[in-house]
Amino acid sequence: MQVNAQSQATTPLASLSLGKFIRRFGSILSKASLALLILHSNPVLAEKVRGKPGTTEIVSADLVYYALERDTLMSISKQFTDTTSNWEAIGKRNRIGNERAIPIGSAVIIPAELLAEENAPARVVALAGIVTAIQKNGQEIPVNLNASLNEGTQINTSKNGFVTLALADDSRVSIPSNSQALLNRLRVTKFTKSPRTEIKLLDGRVESQVSKLDVNKGRFEVRSKLAIAGVRGTHFRVGVNENGIANEVLEGGVAVGQAEKPNALILPAGQGNIVTRDGVGKPVQLLPAPTLNPGYQLQERPRLQFNINAVDGASEYRAQISKDAQVQNIIAENTSKDLAFQFTDLVDGDYFLRVTAIDPNRLEGMPSVMPFKVKTKPEPPFPLQPKHKVRTPAVEFKWAQSSEANFYHLQVAKDAQFREIVLDQNQITRPEFSTEKISVGQYFWRIATVVERTSGLDHGPFSNPQSFSVLPSQTVNPFEDKGGQQLEFSWPSEPGQRFLVQIANEPEFKKPLFSKEVNEARVQMPRPESGIYYIRVRATDADRFIGIFSQPQKFEVGLRWITGTGETLQSMSGVVRPNAQ
Repeated sequence: MQVNAQSQATTPLASLSLGKFIRRFGSILSKASLALLILHSNPVLAEKVRGKPGTTEIVSADLVYYALERDTLMSISKQFTDTTSNWEAIGKRNRIGNERAIPIGSAVIIPAELLAEENAPARVVALAGIVTAIQKNGQEIPVNLNASLNEGTQINTSKNGFVTLALADDSRVSIPSNSQALLNRLRVTKFTKSPRTEIKLLDGRVESQVSKLDVNKGRFEVRSKLAIAGVRGTHFRVGVNENGIANEVLEGGVAVGQAEKPNALILPAGQGNIVTRDGVGKPVQLLPAPTLNPGYQLQERPRLQFNINAVDGASEYRAQISKDAQVQNIIAENTSKDLAFQFTDLVDGDYFLRVTAIDPNRLEGMPSVMPFKVKTKPEPPFPLQPKHKVRTPAVEFKWAQSSEANFYHLQVAKDAQFREIVLDQNQITRPEFSTEKISVGQYFWRIATVVERTSGLDHGPFSNPQSFSVLPSQTVNPFEDKGGQQLEFSWPSEPGQRFLVQIANEPEFKKPLFSKEVNEARVQMPRPESGIYYIRVRATDADRFIGIFSQPQKFEVGLRWITGTGETLQSMSGVVRPNAQ
């Protein structure tokens, strides 16, 4: 209502008589508001308020009716409250003493609490897992998304069952897993649509986000075997546990009590209590919202991992996954005494994680809600090689072939976090790749699948990092023919290695002339005929890693003179050799 500032200044509103107030401001008041003002201020003037006979208006959730000819308090009571027995209460509210003396067009207030009620079914707006519904007659009915559930229906949720109901005033009631709740009352008043809701919690938990009820004078209660929680618009939880009935207020305020004393205690936001057979427990500050360790925002493995930080005073934690930030479309939950949670079987997409801490009294604390993304498709290939070590100039990478892959993406880095990438090779068409660009050192590698879709390239997550070391290739020290009866060969080695040595007269080693396993980095063999030969060595490390043969090394066994005793003929300059013909 707007009032002329000059009038306010010269004539205080408090000094105006009702008649002057109406003459000055009546033109800007609705008829319904004016009727309420008059009836509360001076019932004698009620007959001066007129409206179109037979019409109604809603003011502060009460109904204002403009009487028709021959209307009586009884007929009005029957029309709007479905019974004539309320005529005296209507007359008292309107200060009408004569049951029949109602002038045509007069404003008659029908209080909201007297209005007749009608059914207001709840609608299923979120559903996951196994949820059953049992009607009043005991018949079990299927629970589907957007299904209507009537008053008297009992809802049962399984271990992984979740359901959220929308009420007529857009309030939400969420029933999580392992719970039983009876929709004891689902009604609204006729004409004003003021909600009248009562949920009876039989077992488990129920969470309610209730629209503001102060304006429409609605009522919302959650009852259990020991307690009643009534609200006028708030966000709260009620749970049945071994300690009693737990009440937890997240927003607004909740009147908590027992049947004989329903408003024993008002719990504000951030507090809870336990109601037992012995009485209504004192308010307790709810535990603060837990925080998560970094890295949860992107989940790239079928088994989702979340790690939380400890909350002082917590004995347990609850984690729930939802498709919406309001956490009404819950699809999974878990409780744990540890600080780690795991979930599986989630398809790729965007989700929200809600985490709460639970105190020793089983009161659940304030929630933290954080968004995260699941991206597990297309799945990465299974890495095959290298594993652990490489002793070749060229490093060969191999992985299992993916049936849906168009390309593969290979990365090699010096660290497991892949901050120091040394090789980034995309659009590999075969399940293998070879390179000589990786020097001796410690590395990590991973591989991802890339699929061409109508919307573009779909790059899947990388496989888990695989570590490997590039070690120097096996070599053989240069050979020197000293002319002796035994030839000796040696090569670089590492502690704990064993070796396989082969010598042949051709580089393909189809028929080795000499093949021997030794435990030291040297070997001797009887002197063969003079000619060209080849030697190669393969090492087996102390950890049983078997390398590959060294590159064949060519060497020559020369002619020599020998003495009568069979010794090599020597001179001051060394072995005496005959001139080659």
